[in-house]
Formats: sequence, C-alpha cells, structure tokens
Amino acid sequence: MPHLRPFRQVDVFASGPLTGNPLAVVHDADDLTDDQMAAFARWTNLSETTFLLAPTDPAADYRVRIWTPSGELPFAGHPTLGSAHAWLEAGGVPQSADGEGDVLQECGVGLVSVRREDGGRLAFAAPPLIRSGSVGPEDLARVARALRLTAADVVDAAWIDNGPGWVGARLRDAAAVLAVRPDPDALGDLKLGVVGPTAPGEDAAVEVRAFFGERGAVVEDPVTGSLNAGLGQWLAGSVLPTSYVASQGTALGRRGRVHVRRDADGEVWVGGAAVTTIQGTVAL
Repeated sequence: MPHLRPFRQVDVFASGPLTGNPLAVVHDADDLTDDQMAAFARWTNLSETTFLLAPTDPAADYRVRIWTPSGELPFAGHPTLGSAHAWLEAGGVPQSADGEGDVLQECGVGLVSVRREDGGRLAFAAPPLIRSGSVGPEDLARVARALRLTAADVVDAAWIDNGPGWVGARLRDAAAVLAVRPDPDALGDLKLGVVGPTAPGEDAAVEVRAFFGERGAVVEDPVTGSLNAGLGQWLAGSVLPTSYVASQGTALGRRGRVHVRRDADGEVWVGGAAVTTIQGTVAL
C-alpha cells in the first residue's frame, strides 16, 4: 500500500511569487526504492525532485537524493536550497551547539554547508569543481555551434563542472545572452551555461541562461544554482565583483535572482529566496 509522506513544492531563487525555479520535496523517503524515486521524478516533470533521508554521515543533518525526469544527480543548487528550506520548515534543527548554525547536507558530492542569511535567504557553499580550466579549440567550436554563434562571439569559455557537467560561455552582454537560440543537434549532451553583463543601473550584474539536451531537444532551466556556483568560482573577483546578483529565467518569463559572493578565503556562496508554494502529503 502507498504510504502518505509529507510533501512540499518550493519556489527557489524567486524575486516574487512564482518567479523562481520550482522543486518537489518528499520527506521521510528512507524506504523508497530507486525505481520509486525515478518514477515520481518523471511524474512531477520538474527539473528536479528531491527526497529527504536520514544521513549516513554522522556530521550531516540530513541526506538528500536529487532526481531529474531522466536520472539522478550528485549535486544541484536549487534542490540544495529548496531541500534545506523544506527540512528547516518541517522542524529540522542543525546539530550546531545552539541550533542556529549552518545546515550540513549530505548528497552525492559529499557534505554541503547551507547558511541562513539576512533577508531570509539561504546560501550554499559551492562544492569543489570536478573539472575546471579552459575549453580546448574543438570543444569551443562545439559550444559556438550549439549557440548558433561563431567562436569569435564567445568572449571566453571554461569548464565549471561541479557535478552536472557544466561548461560556461561568456558573451559580450546580456542582450547577446537573451538572443541565443541553441541548436539541439550541436548541443547534444553538453550542459551549457551562458553569461553576459547587464547594462549599468540594472538590479543584476549579469544575465545567465542554462541549456542542456534531452531526447533530442533543448531544455532551458529557469534558475540554476549549480551553474551559478561554477560561474562564481570562475568569474567572481576577476571579471565580476566578489559579490554580485545574477538574473536568470528572463527568456522563460521568470525573474530569478541569484546572490553570489566570494569570501576573503576564496569560498563562493550562492544564495536566494526559497518559499513553499504547495504543502501536503503524497502517496508513495
């Protein structure tokens, strides 16, 4: 018989009602099988669905498994913030001495710290990059083809993979980012993040878009924490200020805002709002 479990749907990185990236969160998921998790993630058809479990690492406050409709991810940003929000809202208390310190999440890449910041935002510490560095000529040509651009249109490119497989491409400005219409055949299995500076006076320093291929088509993610983490590790404190706000989702009618900050010790934190929009139970 299906078991009723607490469920939340959380809007992450939103700048107002229903402007961010939705996340489905299933609590008390320890006894669910991989097949059950995969089936529910396909059914929600959201970019990610997460399942909260008891940690296996004694230092962690909880464990999360992150699923897309096509498979499991070792790490993703908006699921990290949304899952931490759901865990706290359900009464979770961090193991820190006073219960007010960082939340420590266990996931496929290990332990990730989540911090409560001013204004009610949550922020996660960007995990180490699995692959970094410049993009070679062949990969750069493929990136340009995927964006229907020439290599000269790409100001710079780098691997910024923290689990999902991201490669970042910097364009001349936000207008160029918003004008991109990717080629699904050239994109293939690339997970491609595009970034460009906004005009002075805007409330965000850069416009960001995230593309990946699925079933022969291009999928654009509304607001992407893992990508913005990789972009921050690549650009914050060099091309961009050590603290800045990224806009994402404009092309999809969203208004996501991602707060990126590089600390004095070089650690990058990625934050944003998380708001529960649906709460109840799910039969699984």
